[in-house]
Amino acid sequence: MTSNTSALELIQAIDQADSSDSLLDAVEALADARLEEATPTLIAVLSYNNPGAAVAAVDGLVQLGEVAVLPLLNLIDDYNYGGRAWAIRALAGIADPRALETLLEAAEGDFAMSVRRAAARGLGNLRWSKMLSSEVHPAQKRVFQALQLTSQDQEWVVRYATAVALQGLGGSVRVSQPDLVGEIKAELEQMLATDADLAVRTRVQLALKQLEEVEN
Repeated sequence: MTSNTSALELIQAIDQADSSDSLLDAVEALADARLEEATPTLIAVLSYNNPGAAVAAVDGLVQLGEVAVLPLLNLIDDYNYGGRAWAIRALAGIADPRALETLLEAAEGDFAMSVRRAAARGLGNLRWSKMLSSEVHPAQKRVFQALQLTSQDQEWVVRYATAVALQGLGGSVRVSQPDLVGEIKAELEQMLATDADLAVRTRVQLALKQLEEVEN
């Protein structure tokens, strides 16, 4: 069986699904196949009113990686809100810097807690090696500014994701921008001193510990 034949059959299974369970099974099978031809169908599933299938589609798109980035970005404004939220989760998981502006916008202003959380975490995992070297430092500083904002989010899960992201960003810039590492650690110290949630403070402590170990 060729990959084209396999993709066609797997896509047809999604089109022919007659229940939520059968749709979920079909999407999971398509995602597991890791076929580039599946990208448009997985993206379409994000707008279905089926959270389980959307989760499976996000997982599949993250596994496909770079090939899914431009299709997601090109269609993101055409989604209904639910589809857009799932698309942002996929972009955050892929961590391609072409999604930087979309992730910044989502982290700073999306009304859905889960989207802000995913976007914040995604900002800490961006693969900077995929960006033009001349653009990296300004972009990293912009990410830090966004994370300073999300560190004050009213939802603890977003602040928790921010601590994770600050740790990731700190690890990325420890050699190239030591001054920024100092600012990141200062932000984490501020969170440790002021955040009301124990889970957030505990994760902040871990982030500080990990950054100290990396420096040493």
